[in-house]
Formats: sequence, structure tokens, C-alpha cells
Amino acid sequence: MSDSHATMQNVSDTARWAAVFRAKETERPDALFRDPFARRLAGTRGFEMTENLRDGNKHAWAWVARTVVFDEFLTQEIKNGADMVLNLAAGLDARPYRMALPPALQWVEADLPGILAYKEEILAGERPACALERIRVDLSVRGARQELFSELQRRARRIVVLTEGLVIYFAREEVAALAEDLAANEGFARWMVDIHSPGLLRMMQRSSGQQLSEVGAPFRFGPPEGANFFVAHGWRVGEVRGLLKTAARFGRPPFFLRLLARLPESKGPHVKQPWSGVCLLENQKS
Repeated sequence: MSDSHATMQNVSDTARWAAVFRAKETERPDALFRDPFARRLAGTRGFEMTENLRDGNKHAWAWVARTVVFDEFLTQEIKNGADMVLNLAAGLDARPYRMALPPALQWVEADLPGILAYKEEILAGERPACALERIRVDLSVRGARQELFSELQRRARRIVVLTEGLVIYFAREEVAALAEDLAANEGFARWMVDIHSPGLLRMMQRSSGQQLSEVGAPFRFGPPEGANFFVAHGWRVGEVRGLLKTAARFGRPPFFLRLLARLPESKGPHVKQPWSGVCLLENQKS
């Protein structure tokens, strides 16, 4: 039965939140991508949680822009020869089903057992475009993820790692450890990761972040160095795309942000001002 008071219970529920925005975008006549599975994956509970989360329905333009940039980077890297995509904390992402992908591409989803079981139930009977594998693992357990990374490197030549909406829930030292564990495997050639400025992180912590903290999923990672944070942990900064600039390409920012979107984007780290973007990182060993 529907629960009009549905609230988030754990960090995995944020996957439903993301699916809500993908569903809403898909239903627009001018949609920038189509995810026909998103509404089913979000479920009634996902939409109710979003309604009950403070500012839960705001900033759709940013959620959509993030998805677009990840899609663009993925398409680019697959064209450049990637033969495996590793999606860490895959949640309810349906890219293996909705994107045009080479059938021989290996796509590996790694996440907690509960969210993957739910996803498999919803998508039962659907056919992915490529070779898809799901692995149950707690990515916060360093030994478990190191073992997974080592095993996957033996199965592919050029691996692209995807972490969408993950590292914001990690402490700084946890992100550093994850970066080093990935970089230790030279077959992990590229890593796509979204980051937020300290200024935006503080704004988020004061809004929806308060309720997320109550269920053990606080917003924590907003490096003042920006993408350069990863350089000391085994990665080069290949390309960075800001979400506001991306949204402006499609006329999506709200009216009050349109003038800001026209200004040149700073080349250095964004510290005080609200900013978020997606980084394409290159393994220093590659």
C-alpha cells in the first residue's frame, strides 16, 4: 500500500531519489535522455520520499545535467576502446538497458545486496544491451573492494570506472583510499566522478542533508582543491564539466541562474561559491 509519509531510511534510498528525476526527465517532450525504467525503479515510495525530503524536488536541472555528462563521457570512452565499465554503487542506474552499447562490452555493477535484489526484481524480463554482471559487495570494506578490483583487472584491457552520486557520502580520507585502490590497478584507465565545492556542500547540508544525516547518509565530501584533490592519489585531471554550464547548453537552468551560467567558469578550484561538476580522471599508471 502507498505510504504518504514515506521517508528515506538509509543511503540506498538515495537511488530512488535519483530515479525520480530520471523518470521526470524522460516524460518531458524535450527530454535530454530517455530512461523508460526509471519510474518503475523509483516506485511509488521513491516519489513519496522525494516529496517528504526537504528541497527533495528542487534542482532537477542539476540532476539531469549530471546524467547527461556521465552519458557523454561514457560514450566517449567506449568509442576510445573501453571494454569494461565498472559502476560502483550502481543503485538503480539503468544505463546498460537504455544506452546504445556494444554487445561485447562488459558492464559490472557493484553495490549492496538489498538494492541489487530490488533492481533485479523490477527489471526481470528486460534485456541489457551488453554483457551485464551484478556483484554484491560492501564498498566501504577496503579488503573486499581491493579483491574485486584485482579480479576485474584480469578480465579486461581498458576499464572505465563510474561513481555517480557516491563520494559525496564519503569522508575525505575515505575518498582518498578509494582513489588509491582504483589507481593501483593500471587497467582502470579512466574514472568518472562527480564532486561539489565546499560552498555547495554547506548549502546541501543545511537543506536535504539534515534529513539524510539522520538516516546515516550525511553529505561529507566537498574538496577545496576541486578535481586536483585526486592528483595526490594516483590520478590526472583529464576533463571537468560544470553542471550549470552543461544545463545552460540546453536552456535548463532556472531564471535566477541564467546570468551566472553565461559567465566564464573559473579554471581553478571553486571554494566559496556553489559549484558542482563531473570529472574525467586518468590513471597516472596508464
